[in-house]
Amino acid sequence: MLKKLSAALAAGLLASVLAACGGGGEDTASGGEAGSGKIVLGFSQVGSESGWRAANTKSVKDSAATAGIDLKFSDAQQKQENQIASIRSYIQQKVDVIAFSPVVVTGWDAVLKEAQAAKIPVILTDRAVDSDASLYATFIGSDFVKEGEEVGKWALEEFKSATGPVNIVQLEGTVGSAPAIDRKKGFEATIASNPNLKVIASQSGDFTRAKGKEVMQALLQANPKIDLLFAHNDDMGLGAIEAIKAAGLKPGTDIKIATIDAVKDGMTALAANEINFIAECSPLLGEQLMELTKKAAAGEPLEKRIVTKETTFTPQQAAEVLSTRQY
Repeated sequence: MLKKLSAALAAGLLASVLAACGGGGEDTASGGEAGSGKIVLGFSQVGSESGWRAANTKSVKDSAATAGIDLKFSDAQQKQENQIASIRSYIQQKVDVIAFSPVVVTGWDAVLKEAQAAKIPVILTDRAVDSDASLYATFIGSDFVKEGEEVGKWALEEFKSATGPVNIVQLEGTVGSAPAIDRKKGFEATIASNPNLKVIASQSGDFTRAKGKEVMQALLQANPKIDLLFAHNDDMGLGAIEAIKAAGLKPGTDIKIATIDAVKDGMTALAANEINFIAECSPLLGEQLMELTKKAAAGEPLEKRIVTKETTFTPQQAAEVLSTRQY
């Protein structure tokens, strides 16, 4: 009797541990269970910090359902430890493929080696890591450096006739994340060709609207003359617009604004001339991810880097396409 009770307690404890491994959010499946014949994909999302991320999550979930893939999904709530716990849980569950959008660039070697040892291919989505490329099957996502360059090229054109300093403030993304690092790099390298364009302040807004508003309020108080705001995503830019209005200034006029993403709220502000320029970063990666998942599960070779196709928008262009935006 004691042996049976001990076995039951042990089984219950193991189940609790596995359930808690997701950390940031409970794993949910879109279809059948493992063993049903379906490909099982374990996906760890960064979080739900922005409209872009919400659209990305919807794309992944909808595409998995359409493709007949059993999706186990977890939300890391922007914490790396939660993602690592979820990936380890997927390894224990022996899923067919693991995909994740990494919170930060560094610190993935150990868990990626564990997945490799378990012979589970890993797909990086949206964001890169600095681990050896042999530890993952492929990386699908935007060229963040190019996005920063696109904003930089627009700024050079917008302020080409300026005879004095153009004061720029920058709302950066999550510290240590690939888009924050690369967008800053691309932007600052591009505007360096015009010494009048000066970044006078740069601070993380963590990719959220609330933080973007909070940081912009502080930047406005510390810097009486700001000519251009470059926000690393639309949500931070939209939060900054609230702060600019509260300061009695007109966004898009008194302070020019450029952002990255092109989500519907951002495009609405662009069409209304409250934002002046947006470089697109498409969140609709789900369909491509499911195609790659099927190939990875079948053991087919994958290209190591797959770049998504994107464009840029002016206020007039935003007004023309706003009604058809999917996100």
